[in-house]
Amino acid sequence: MSWIFLFFAGLFEIGWAIGLKYTDGFSKPLPTLLTIASMIVSLGLLGLALKTLPVGTAYAVWTGIGTVGTAMLGIWLLGEPATVTRLACIGLIVAGIVGLKLAA
Repeated sequence: MSWIFLFFAGLFEIGWAIGLKYTDGFSKPLPTLLTIASMIVSLGLLGLALKTLPVGTAYAVWTGIGTVGTAMLGIWLLGEPATVTRLACIGLIVAGIVGLKLAA
């Protein structure tokens, strides 16, 4: 169950990371509210996952999911560059996440 909490915590981390872009410096009320809510849910789920998972593994996986998802949505939604090097580095992060899951 902890891995499921951690997975969804990572998804909500993506939500707040991308949400920050849409808040326009916290000047837009709805995106700001949704971003803050996503932060709270993400941290709450991470806290639940940490009841049984090692903190180093859980934190690395949480940030890895957030990093990969945010980078991919940045490419897709925000027109950020999708260079071969950037995509290869994202792939390395995914490999690290999978490795940590397999090692846990």
